[in-house]
This record gives sequence, structure tokens and C-alpha cells, in this order.
Amino acid sequence: MDYVNCGGINVVLTPGRFNSAYYEHAYLAKKMGAHLVRNSELVVQNKVLYFKNYDGQKIRVGAVYRRLDDEFLDPKFFNKDSLIGVPGIMEAYLAGNVAIMNAPGNGVADDKGIYYFVPKMIKYYLGEEPILSNAPTYLPYFEKDKKYIFENIEKLVIKDVAEAGGYGVMFGHSMSKIQLDDLKTIITANPRRFIAQELIEFYDEECYLNNEIVPRKADFRAYVVMDEEPTVWQCGLTRYAMEAGNYLVNSSQGGGFKDTWVMEA
Repeated sequence: MDYVNCGGINVVLTPGRFNSAYYEHAYLAKKMGAHLVRNSELVVQNKVLYFKNYDGQKIRVGAVYRRLDDEFLDPKFFNKDSLIGVPGIMEAYLAGNVAIMNAPGNGVADDKGIYYFVPKMIKYYLGEEPILSNAPTYLPYFEKDKKYIFENIEKLVIKDVAEAGGYGVMFGHSMSKIQLDDLKTIITANPRRFIAQELIEFYDEECYLNNEIVPRKADFRAYVVMDEEPTVWQCGLTRYAMEAGNYLVNSSQGGGFKDTWVMEA
């Protein structure tokens, strides 16, 4: 499909201000010079997408950067119960009348199961050994891995490959025997749905919470810019758990975050 001549304004489609990443949506829209819009501000007519401004005028939309999952994007095509999608947006997209920059289906590799294959992909496609090691990962789709998982499930982290943002993460050490047995039954029925990983012990960082300095599990996300040579910026994002002993640092799970700068290399 040719989107070069779609024309129209650019928009960032957000689920709304109750989304945990809403600040990010607003920030991106501002920096990109795009309109931040909710589904109620968009309408499709004759397979063309329009933005409805405050005086009722309809302005054609040429490109959409969406911040909601595929299944909620268009209730006519996907989840019919979605209240945050835009009915008919897929018709406009398939007709070539609007560009969806992160097109439906582009998250096919955003699957935790792919993590298992990354070292193998590096060796196969680049003919190189990985410089950084993955967290030891097991895929119960393979019988050898499933056997290891079932024998060591109490000390592993089990993750649902279709989930994100800290959802679908289960820590074997915090589950009862009944829960673990039930989980084994589910894994046996759906082995491709899960991965298991060794528990990586996060560092405890001192955090100022509720007027006191306390240790909390934290991780660090580096910012890497790809050019002819990758460049790691001297800054990043530190995420931390709000509760003592909690390993889930995701903002969607109530975690906190702070900009972090490396002052000296």
C-alpha cells in the first residue's frame, strides 16, 4: 500500500489520561508536533479518517501513532467490546487512506518466546557469539526444557508470552504447591504460551519514599541509538519497586522511575 500521498495531520492515539503511560503519550505528541487524541475525537467516513476539532470541523488525518494494543484498535475488526478503539480505522488503513505508523501485527516479535531464540539468531544470522548473555531462559514447548521447568519450578520465574508490563509474571518461590501444580497443568496444555527464567537477583537501591530512605529492587534501562556504530547515551531510566522485596518494577505495576545520568565514564 502507498501511504506517501495520504495527506492530513499526524496524531498520537491514546487510551486516555487514566493510562499509566499517558504522560509519555502527551510528551511524544508535543515533541513530534502531533495532535494527542482519544478515540472519541476521531471518526471514519468513506474509509477516510478525520479528527473532529472543538468547533465540529473535521480535519483529515494522514498518519496515526497508536498507543493501544491491536485487539482494542478497531471494534469492527478486532475486539467488538473495545471502548477505546476507532470503528472503521482498519478500513481506512487497508484502503491506503491513512498510515498507522506501528501497524497492526508489527508486534509479532514482541513475544517473550522470541527471547529464547535471540542468542541462536545472533549466531545464525551474524555468525557471532553474543557479547551479552541472556537471562537463562527455557521454553516448555521443548520437552527437555519442560522437564527442567517442572523439576525446578519453585525457583523459577514463569512468564506468559502474550503479556507485558509486568502482567502474567509468576514467581515460583511465592506460590503454593496447589498453585504450582495448577500452573504445570496449564503449561502442559499450552506449552508455547509460557517461558521460564532463572530468577535474576536485582540490586537494592536506596530510594526516598514516605520521608525515609529504604532499599528497593531496581533495574536500569539504557538508551541506545543505532547508527553506523551503536551509541549508548550517558543517561537512562532507573525503575524501582514501591514495595520491599517486590521484583516487579514496571510502572503499570505501581513501580516508580527516575531519569538517571552518568556524570563520568
